Amino acid sequence: MKKFKQLAVCVSLFAAIGGVGAQDKTVVQDGISVTPLSRSRVLIPEAQLNEAAAQQYTQMMGEAQQKGALVPASHPEVRRLRAIAQRIIPHAPRWNQNASQWKWQVNLIDSKDVNAFCMPGGRIGFFSGILTQLKLTDDEVAAVMGHEIAHALREHSREKMAKQGMTSMGARVGGALISGIFGVDPGITGAVANQAGQLLVLKFSRNEEREADLVGLDISSRAGYDPRAGITLWRKMAALSKRAPIELLSTHPGGETRIKDMEEHMNVLLPLYARAKGTTAAKLPPYRTNVSLR
Repeated sequence: MKKFKQLAVCVSLFAAIGGVGAQDKTVVQDGISVTPLSRSRVLIPEAQLNEAAAQQYTQMMGEAQQKGALVPASHPEVRRLRAIAQRIIPHAPRWNQNASQWKWQVNLIDSKDVNAFCMPGGRIGFFSGILTQLKLTDDEVAAVMGHEIAHALREHSREKMAKQGMTSMGARVGGALISGIFGVDPGITGAVANQAGQLLVLKFSRNEEREADLVGLDISSRAGYDPRAGITLWRKMAALSKRAPIELLSTHPGGETRIKDMEEHMNVLLPLYARAKGTTAAKLPPYRTNVSLR
């Protein structure tokens, strides 16, 4: 406990003097421009962050199970999610070598919420609403999953917590991870929120969202999923949000600029997908989704 308090003081002081922050320069990896991982990350030890995330993920899944909302492993949609993850995960260490040691988990919660998340350490959660309301193809599921995994790989939440100078960890870290970053249904995580007290509200920046989009499509393309599905996914999101607000869009802002970024990187992403399919980008057929977007 003493170490946690000392760490919190260091973070607060460091933030106060302006020492915490991401580096401004960018680097290009695999054709994608990213900001180097911030030095401020060291103020939030990865092992402790992953442990807190693991505890809160376990608690969240336990609560969902008690409420009959945790979809069993035998369900076709759970099998589908885990099969897609099994193909994507081997490509994750390209962007963060520590990912090869993460304790990956994939679960599905029965909820109308249009949302998904990946906690630090590789703990993935989908809400059934994102599958049913958007009628996602496997390629589109891979785009969602790749995006959320990319946030974890790029350690966006870890950096954000360091920037904001957290004054405590433990339960607050877990609560912030679930409620603040991932927009998880408070009806499921109410008990966690009550224990956590006042939660941090962490929303990713435009640049972090761009990184997650492109890094996510990089790893899903290498796994053999069509990156053009990312464009269709966000158009589906936009169409649905016109009828009703989507929680995912409150923490993951959409927009034509975002789609344009993806389109501008298809010259990098499509060859990766084509190679995984044993062909060339020139021979790929047009991407077709399963619903009309008009």
